[in-house]
Amino acid sequence: MTDATNKNIPTNNTQQFIDWFRSASPYIHAHRGRTFVLCFGGEAVQSSNFSYLIHDIALLSSLGIRLVLIHGIRPQIEQGLQARGRQSRYKDGTRITDEVALECVKAACGEVRTEIESLLSMGLSNSPTADVRIRTASGNFITARPVGIRDGVDYGYTGEVRRVDAAAITRRLDEGCIVLISPIGYSPTGETFNLLTEEVATAVAIALRAAKWICLTENGRLFDSAGQLVRQLTVVEAQRRLENQQYFDSKRQLTNAVQACQNGVQRVHLVSRQIEGALLQELFTRDGTGTLISTDPFEHIRKATIDDVGGLLELIAPLEEAGILRRRSREKLEMEINHFTVQQRDGMIIAGAALYPFVEEGMAELACLAVHSHYRGANRGDALLAFLEREARQKGIAYIFVLTTQTAHWFQERGFVAADLDSLPVERRALYNYQRNSKVFVKLISFSVNSIH
Repeated sequence: MTDATNKNIPTNNTQQFIDWFRSASPYIHAHRGRTFVLCFGGEAVQSSNFSYLIHDIALLSSLGIRLVLIHGIRPQIEQGLQARGRQSRYKDGTRITDEVALECVKAACGEVRTEIESLLSMGLSNSPTADVRIRTASGNFITARPVGIRDGVDYGYTGEVRRVDAAAITRRLDEGCIVLISPIGYSPTGETFNLLTEEVATAVAIALRAAKWICLTENGRLFDSAGQLVRQLTVVEAQRRLENQQYFDSKRQLTNAVQACQNGVQRVHLVSRQIEGALLQELFTRDGTGTLISTDPFEHIRKATIDDVGGLLELIAPLEEAGILRRRSREKLEMEINHFTVQQRDGMIIAGAALYPFVEEGMAELACLAVHSHYRGANRGDALLAFLEREARQKGIAYIFVLTTQTAHWFQERGFVAADLDSLPVERRALYNYQRNSKVFVKLISFSVNSIH
């Protein structure tokens, strides 16, 4: 084999890069021109890996994403108070800000903002765009009011967001700037108030109707009772978990996420900043690395449309090659698309199946059940089967049957029993492929009829 031929064969690393870039390209296209609000705590700024996070933020900006950054300052305030021989005071997780604490708040904001701006000024170091200057903009975008006295506690200069100057922020974004907002606000009378970072981020995301609010968390990701990462929650599911006091450590984050989604923010992402490259993984891979909260299910089952034909062909092609499914042409899929149901995950068809009813016989054929190889083992096949069984019952179907060559055990484990070819509808028997020699399995799903016709 010549050197020239060798050059045409990608190495493993090269092929991984090609595969990743191809899978990321739809997200690069989808995110361009969208407004994302990103918040992170003061702990992230003090981390030795903060420069990597800033590099990733600069990369997002270079890809055309409109970014609003909201930073925290809690540890910086703590250090300032300690240097002055003062202790922090909290009530229900909210700082009580006296005059000395307010001085520390102002100093911390200046320190952190300067650090972020200096790192962003480096651009994308060691890249062809290293000389491209990334501009930042900050200002008095937040009008605040005092929290006041609650339950007998005077919160001093601790405030809450009264108004966000969305028009001013939008102008800066239109100019190509990354907008940098500190957790402080100003009153019409000239007072300064210390604000909660996540509440500022929530208010800004809502005011801008941001496509995404991404919260880089300190206390890790959300896991269920079995220790599995919770990858997505609808708003209703998040509310239910809050009512049941699940994920209590993340109560404030979930509460703010629900509020944002209910007020126009399309998606909220809770991502651990402890994971290297977590921001890029969350935005440019289908599964991400954090928890997504959205008004609509990130992954849902629906009836297929003609636009799904290409995705279905890609889904079933490997199973056709293995002889598990019989081959279907694009034309045949297009003609029969109304029989198909798909499971979609962030725009990708990850599972699908067809249901062909024989209403007079009270039967229906379940066919072409397929789950993408990357998404097996999570009961998606069971979810599709349950969905189609409900659909069949609504049509007055009593029995579902399948013809299979290699997956008999899967269906038997789900209540299907072996049957003779003669038990099938006459019309279906006429189409039986004796060369494939498929086995017949039938499942009773309704007692509307007493026997197989």
